[in-house]
Amino acid sequence: MDAKQIIGCIHIKQGDIVLEESDAIVNAANPSLLGGGGVDGAIHRAAGPELLEECRVIGHCPSGEARITGGYNLRARYVIHTPGPIYKDGKRGEEAVLRASYMNCLRLAAERGLASVSFPAISTGVYGYPKAEACRVAVSSAIEFMKETSNLLDITFVLFDKKNYLLYEKFLEKLREQS
Repeated sequence: MDAKQIIGCIHIKQGDIVLEESDAIVNAANPSLLGGGGVDGAIHRAAGPELLEECRVIGHCPSGEARITGGYNLRARYVIHTPGPIYKDGKRGEEAVLRASYMNCLRLAAERGLASVSFPAISTGVYGYPKAEACRVAVSSAIEFMKETSNLLDITFVLFDKKNYLLYEKFLEKLREQS
């Protein structure tokens, strides 16, 4: 499998992740899995109270790990929850935790035999991860996963704000030119 084929499986769009029809959408969750603000709150509100009930049964999820639940009232069949790192200064293992968040989500999707997964920009909201650096980690993690596993997934990065969308679009375009 060559780089061009892998990059062809990665898509960027600006929009609202709760409207995605992927097999799974990823929730930039907090470790309690009980909902919150931003993407996490929007997913919980759109999915309905059953999602919260299932998350209560699962319990805590450490940063960098991932858990999967039903999608309930969402268009996606599943929600993969992952708490990303809280960014301090970039010298406390934040990149390794963010990479683990993406890789563990992709592993869960592959284990379930899913064909498509949509991601938000994990940790770039209130967790403060620098947007450009988070973009590099997100896209490179997706590419690394597909290279390592030979598992081609249809991966969409759904960015709510224009700034993030443009960062991802520019980063992916650069990769397309290099392949």
